[in-house]
Amino acid sequence: MVVYNVPFTTYAQTVRYRTTGAWRAARHGAVASLVRSVGPRGARTPHTGAVNYTETDSRIPAAAITVEDAELLQRMQDRGTPGWVHLEMNARLLPDAESANVVGEILGWERPEEVVVVGGHIDSWDVGTGSTDDGGGCIVTWEALRIINQLGLRPRRTLRVVLWTNEENGLRGATAYRDRYDKQLADHIMMLESDSGVSRPRGFLFTGNPRGRETVGAIASLLRGIDAHRIGPNGGGADIGPSVRAANIPSMSLDVDSSNYFTIHHTPADTMDKIDPTEVAQNVAAIAVMAYVVADLPDRLGR
Repeated sequence: MVVYNVPFTTYAQTVRYRTTGAWRAARHGAVASLVRSVGPRGARTPHTGAVNYTETDSRIPAAAITVEDAELLQRMQDRGTPGWVHLEMNARLLPDAESANVVGEILGWERPEEVVVVGGHIDSWDVGTGSTDDGGGCIVTWEALRIINQLGLRPRRTLRVVLWTNEENGLRGATAYRDRYDKQLADHIMMLESDSGVSRPRGFLFTGNPRGRETVGAIASLLRGIDAHRIGPNGGGADIGPSVRAANIPSMSLDVDSSNYFTIHHTPADTMDKIDPTEVAQNVAAIAVMAYVVADLPDRLGR
């Protein structure tokens, strides 16, 4: 049995031990793979998530263990004490079932064929409730459009909220959206995803040309009152990714204080009590301002 006791650095760097660790261990004769929870030190909260296998290597059992247990096994290894692990799992892959994206719109009054999209993903891992990943993202994007509609505001272009399905283990909702709207992607002005939690917003991340960055920077200046006016690079998200890449669409994501995000991400601790109503309201305000103004600009954001 192989144990990957790798301290968390960034999610992108550390998650590979979970996604590829099983087949790599199997290739060397392992009968199972255990990976240290992919996140900062937590209160015995193992982190779940997708595991990839190859066509040629054995599909050995793979499981996450807590940081505390990984460190215990490490200490035993360091002092030469044999470690015995009894591994009992009930994880299973169920047959595919019908699912769907959830879509709502405020139709534009002047250019309804041009669309600004915001959204999050509606699925989550079953060890917690998915309140942070990504229930909060769904709520703040949906609520942003609800408030715009309640205020009687109607921008030039269509505002669309999409709650994508199957982000966590397949991106079928994302690819289905891309394929369904393939002919209309050229008229997607901007796509924004909220999938990094809904803690205090600091601004947005943006991917696009310099003129577009200047424009969204000017819009974000309206949010100085809640200290959410910063614009950083590399905006995007897993669900908007297929569409963004297919048509070179400017993309954005909320930039939030994520210092505690990976402590509860994909764990049993991802529950509703971690959500702060004031911070949720600030996220809603930031998305509503950015989405509405982009949709109501006289000129579209350039690609």
